[in-house]
Amino acid sequence: MLAHFSPSFAAGLPRIPSPRRRFLSLPIPYLRWRSPPPLPRVAAFSTAKLSSSVAPMESSAAEERTQLKLEELNWDHSFVRELPGDPRADIISREVRRACYTKVSPSVEVEKPELVAWSDSVAKLLDLDPKEFERPDFPLIFSGASPLVGGLPYAQCYGGHQFGAWAGQLGDGRAITLGELVNSQGKRWELQLKGAGKTPYSRFADGLAVLRSSIREFLCSEAMHGLGIPTTRALCIVTTGKFVTRDMFYDGNPKEEPGAIVCRVAQSFLRFGSYQIHASRGKEDLDIVRILADYTIHQHFPHLEKMEKSESLSFEVGQEGSSVVDLTSNKYAAWSVEVAERTASLIAGWQGVGFTHGVLNTDNMSILGLTIDYGPFGFLDAFDPSYTPNTTDLPGRRYCFANQPDIGLWNIAQFTTALLAANLISKDEANYTMERYGNKFMDEYQSIMTRKLGLPKYNKQLIGKLLNNMAVDKVDYTNFFRALSNIKADTTIPESELLVPLKAVLLDIGKERKEAWTDWVQTYIQELASSGVPDDERKAAMNSANPKYILRNYLCQSAIDIAEQGDYEEVRRLLKVMQHPYDEQPGMEKYARLPPAWAYRPGVCMLSCSS
Repeated sequence: MLAHFSPSFAAGLPRIPSPRRRFLSLPIPYLRWRSPPPLPRVAAFSTAKLSSSVAPMESSAAEERTQLKLEELNWDHSFVRELPGDPRADIISREVRRACYTKVSPSVEVEKPELVAWSDSVAKLLDLDPKEFERPDFPLIFSGASPLVGGLPYAQCYGGHQFGAWAGQLGDGRAITLGELVNSQGKRWELQLKGAGKTPYSRFADGLAVLRSSIREFLCSEAMHGLGIPTTRALCIVTTGKFVTRDMFYDGNPKEEPGAIVCRVAQSFLRFGSYQIHASRGKEDLDIVRILADYTIHQHFPHLEKMEKSESLSFEVGQEGSSVVDLTSNKYAAWSVEVAERTASLIAGWQGVGFTHGVLNTDNMSILGLTIDYGPFGFLDAFDPSYTPNTTDLPGRRYCFANQPDIGLWNIAQFTTALLAANLISKDEANYTMERYGNKFMDEYQSIMTRKLGLPKYNKQLIGKLLNNMAVDKVDYTNFFRALSNIKADTTIPESELLVPLKAVLLDIGKERKEAWTDWVQTYIQELASSGVPDDERKAAMNSANPKYILRNYLCQSAIDIAEQGDYEEVRRLLKVMQHPYDEQPGMEKYARLPPAWAYRPGVCMLSCSS
């Protein structure tokens, strides 16, 4: 079961649905999410009825593109215009009450800033002419040293649960949003500089970021987009020309590192904690929760304002359907359900590609279901369900790979608690929100694993046995699934040859383990043969679900080491590879190799939250 809730403002906390007495699909703790009981009248319900998913990050290449200079961007600062702000504009660390933001400008010191890398595809989202990257003043603008014409910078106020405990006010301690723009397709985008200096939310920190963490965030934002995982994006990285002191391992040995700033881009940087902070402050601030919820729905979930009774989005809750709730009668309930389903889909996607976020605090949970805040993340190398890339998480491994689905539910419970406190939803609606999370996660995860194996339908026993074998033999997660597509659906293959297609990924296994793998492959081939799908067709489909290239931590570190010497070409090269992770990319095979021995040293395979 999930960890205990923090008692700080848990009055009226919704009941987490009781799990079944069995794991989702596996005999090992690969996923510790356990499914909720089936709902009697909701089989046909999905938020797909309410909307399409988050607006696509890229429009059709066939569309005619507008290309603008920085001075021509179409700004529309709805967040500042429509929400209550801090009457003060200083950067003194303090508690900010009854405000969603503080107007504050970048204050980081720079000296001959340099452009490290950039994303042309993100520039397209903004209608930005890629030639603008060549401007001599571009590094000055995106280091925050020169103002961006038309921008209206601010830092957001939010709170959050960190490692299961309520942490109070957090906020943008080193991120400053430059403003919102609307592109030629009518899509709203926020630009944010991370590492741009102190804000009222910096507490005891310096508001800065280093090149190491900035490269990691830039590359992973774009790599996740390439993988098809919803994510914030990154426009560029700029060095500050100054050094920043960081104690990477919190061991009393700080060192000087090159400073840098990454420009993040998203349709919104609102988090679960954006609502929690106001709900936690008592009755006088509960109206802020409603105001912020109304703003969010209007700007990012407008379809929920147009629901009609004819959509029949009603469901039974409680024992034997003792209560009936109609989502069309409460837009906040419909919104909470959609947030839960987006979150469930996101985490299922992470499990599919072997991504571990590392710091799934509620202030790091996007209200739009995006991957946000790339800190000590990591992709699985050898398959290990208990893997955590965060040294701070080692004692309890709260945020390890296997726990991510459960933590997603825990965080949704905290989000619905804030809505409950503001009387926006009922307990029944909160419980239903969490039940929808469970069902959506199950549906998405099973679909993803079915595609990864090229199966005609989900096979719990087959997939469970596979993942158990992979954990026992520490098989590389990414390379194994890519190699799996080479197996032929031919039941006449001699037993001695069954493992030949997997030879490169089944390393150093003894006789007993070879037998276990041979048994599994035989069963797998029988399942494939029953589908009747031609081998070449299945291989193409599997390769579109199993990336060849992932942003392994050692690849990041190699690029960082070179960049810290002033050479940014490896960062740019790695970006290009990760933008097309499912393609073979002849000549780039080295980026699909297993980690070398040095990759397992501290600071490469595992990192702290320090950056």
